[in-house]
Amino acid sequence: MAALARWCLQRPVLVIVLWLAAFAGVASAAATAGSAYSSDYDIPGTDSSKVSALLEQRFPDRAGDSDTLVWHTPASAETVTSAEVERRMTAALHRIDRLPGVVSVTGPYGDEGRARISADRHTAYATVVFREAAADLGEAEVREVLDTARSAVRAVPGLQVEMGGAGASLTESSGSAHLSEVIGVAVAAVVLFLAFGSLAAALLPIATALIGVGTAYAAIGLLGHVMSVADFAPMLGVLIGLGVGIDYALFIVTRHRRGLRRGLTVEEAARRAVATSGRAVVFAGATVCLALLGMLVLRLDFLGGVAVAASLTVAFTVAASLTLLPALLGLIGTKALSRRERARMAADGPFPVRRRGLATRWAALVERRPKLLAGVAAAVMLLLALPTFSLHLGTSDQGNNPADATTRRAYDLLAEGFGPGFNGPLTLIGRIDGADDRMAFTRLPRTLRTTEGVASVSAADLGGGGDTGLITVVPTTAPQDGATSRLVDRLRAEVLPEAERGSSLRVYVGGLTAGYDDFAAVIIAKLPLFVGVVVALGSVLLLLAFRSVGIPVKAAAMNVAAVASSFGVVVAIFQWGWGSELLGLGRAGPIEPFLPVIMVSVLFGLSMDYQVFLVSRMYEEWRHTRDNRTAVRVGLAETSQVINSAAIIMIAVFSAFVLSGDRIIAMFGIGLAAAVALDAFVLRTLLVPALMHLLGGANWWLPGWLERLLPRISIEGESEAAGPVVLPGQRDQLHADVGARGGV
Repeated sequence: MAALARWCLQRPVLVIVLWLAAFAGVASAAATAGSAYSSDYDIPGTDSSKVSALLEQRFPDRAGDSDTLVWHTPASAETVTSAEVERRMTAALHRIDRLPGVVSVTGPYGDEGRARISADRHTAYATVVFREAAADLGEAEVREVLDTARSAVRAVPGLQVEMGGAGASLTESSGSAHLSEVIGVAVAAVVLFLAFGSLAAALLPIATALIGVGTAYAAIGLLGHVMSVADFAPMLGVLIGLGVGIDYALFIVTRHRRGLRRGLTVEEAARRAVATSGRAVVFAGATVCLALLGMLVLRLDFLGGVAVAASLTVAFTVAASLTLLPALLGLIGTKALSRRERARMAADGPFPVRRRGLATRWAALVERRPKLLAGVAAAVMLLLALPTFSLHLGTSDQGNNPADATTRRAYDLLAEGFGPGFNGPLTLIGRIDGADDRMAFTRLPRTLRTTEGVASVSAADLGGGGDTGLITVVPTTAPQDGATSRLVDRLRAEVLPEAERGSSLRVYVGGLTAGYDDFAAVIIAKLPLFVGVVVALGSVLLLLAFRSVGIPVKAAAMNVAAVASSFGVVVAIFQWGWGSELLGLGRAGPIEPFLPVIMVSVLFGLSMDYQVFLVSRMYEEWRHTRDNRTAVRVGLAETSQVINSAAIIMIAVFSAFVLSGDRIIAMFGIGLAAAVALDAFVLRTLLVPALMHLLGGANWWLPGWLERLLPRISIEGESEAAGPVVLPGQRDQLHADVGARGGV
C-alpha cells in the first residue's frame, strides 16, 4: 500500500491523466454501445412469469406496451357522450392516429367501444398503441400525443384529459435526478470545508468520488450488454458510490492532515495516510462489496446485475481513493491545511493533535453512564423498528405517483369511473389439449363471475393458436389491496383446480398483483438464507481483523438493529403515507419486494465501515494499554468527529435523492439516510461504546485454540505514532485530554 502511494505521489500528473483517460474511454464506449437496462423483474417458474411468456408467444398483440388516454367531465357538466365532447375528442383521436410512432388508437365512440365509457357517462378512455416499446420511445413523441388530446380541452369547458401508461411516464421526467446529485455533493462540500477549513482539502474527496463514480456509471452501461442489469441500478450505484467515495477519501485526507500537523513532509504524510487509513478503506470497501455480492446467493438474474453494478461502483471509488487521491494530495502540498494551521506551523512548528471539546466530553459521559445511555439508545431503535412488523411487500404503480402527475390523475379517473380493480386486471391463460380442455376453459368465465372479489370477466379467447386460451378478470379491489392478493390465492388454490378437474387443462394466473405477489413470495422465502450469508461473511471479517468473538457478535446485532429501524422509517413514510405527499413522493403504497434485499446488503456494508473505523482505533489502544476503559474512551473521542462528519455527508447525499423523481430511488435514499443517521449517532457513538464499557475485557476475548488458528490481519498496518516526529509524552498528554474528567 505504501509503495502504491509513493508511486502515485511521484507521478501525480500521469495518475490524473490515466484516470481522466479511463473515464473518457469508458464513457465513450458506453455512449457508442447505448444502454441495455432491463425492467423485466419476472422470476422464472412462477405462474405470473408463465403467463407473460405465453402472452408473448400466443397473444403478441396483447403483450406489448400501450398507453391510455382518459377524459372526464364534472357531474355538473356535459357527459362524455354529448355531441360536442364526442366531436372534439373523436377529431383529436383521429389526429393522434396519424402521428408518427403511433400504430393504432382504439376509442370509445361506436358500437364496439361502449365498454370504454363509464356507467355514469362522465369518464371515457382510448387505447394508444405505439410502434416501439416504452423504453425506446422519445418524450417528444408521447408529449405530442398528450398535447393533441388536450387540444379538445380548450373548446369544451370542464373537460379534463389525462394519460396513463409506461409511455406517459416519460412526460413526467422531472429532470431533478442530476439536481439531487448536485445538492448532495454541494452539502458534502460545505461539511468538508467546515471540517477541514481548507477549500483545497474539501474539494479533493469530491473530485475523487466524482471521477470514480463517473467511470463506474459508464461501466455499468456496458455491463448491461453482458448481463441483466435493472434499470434503477445506475442511479443506485451513483447513490452508494457518492456516499462511500466521499467518505473513504475523507478518512484518508483526515489522516494526511494529521501527519502534516505533526511535521511530516507532504509525501510522507500522504504515504502514511494511504498505508494506514488506506488499508482500512480497502477493508471497508471489501465488506461493502461482499455484502452486495451476497445477493448472488438468491440466484435472481436482475438482482445479480444490481449486485455486480453496485460492487463495481464501490470498487472504482476505492481505487480512486488509493491512487488518484494521493496524487492530488501531492499536488496541493501543505494547502491541505487551513491558513490558520499553516501560519501556526510556520510560527511554532509541528503541534500534537489533542482531542478536546464535545467529542472528548461525550466519550467521558458514555464511560460514566453506560447503562442509562445504552437503555435510551436501545429504546429509540426499538421504537423506530416497530413499523417494520407491518411491512407489506408489493410493487408501486402509477397510482402511487404524486397527485399532480398526469399518470396519477389518469389512474384515479379510471378507478373512479370503472372501479378500483380496473387498473390491475388479472390475466388467466390456459394450456388447452383437446375438446375436453376447450370445453372446461369456455365454462370457466361463468364460474369466475360468481367468485367473491370479481367485478367482471371477459369471454374466453381461444385465439392463441388453438392450444392456448385467455380470460381477463377485473377484481373489485385495487391492485395493491390485500383483498386482491387473497383473490389471486383463492383462484390458484380453489377455483382453478376445481375447474381443471377431470381434464388436462392447466390455467395460470398473471397480471399486476399476481406478479407482485409471486415476486414477494420468492424474495421472502430466500431472505433468511441471504441475511445469514451476509451476517456470516461480515462476522468472519471482523473476527479476523480484531481477533475477538464479542466484536463481530455485537456488530451483527447492531447491523440488524440499524436495518430494522431504517425499514421502520421507510414503512412509516411510504407504506403508511406519513408525509409522503408532502415530500412529493406520491400516495402510500407497498414496499418494493427487492428493497429489503438490496438495503440489507448496502446497510450491512456501510455499517461495517463505521464499525471498522471506530473499533480499529479502540483495538489499537487496547493493544497498547490492555485497559478496556481507556481503549473505548480514547477510540470514541478520536473517531467520533470524523465518523459524524462522514455520516452527515452520507445523509446529505442519500437524502438528496428524494428529489430524483423516482419512487424506488427515493425509498433507497430515505432508507439509507435513516440507517446512516441511526448507525452513526445512536449505535456507533452511543450504544456500541456503552456496551463495550459494560462488557469490559470480555470485548477482546478469543479462545486460545481459535487464536492459534486465525491468520493475523492488520487493518491499518503501521501505526501512525511511529516515526521521529512523535513528541515525548504526546501519548500521555492525549490520554490526559480524554481522561475521566472529560478533558475539561
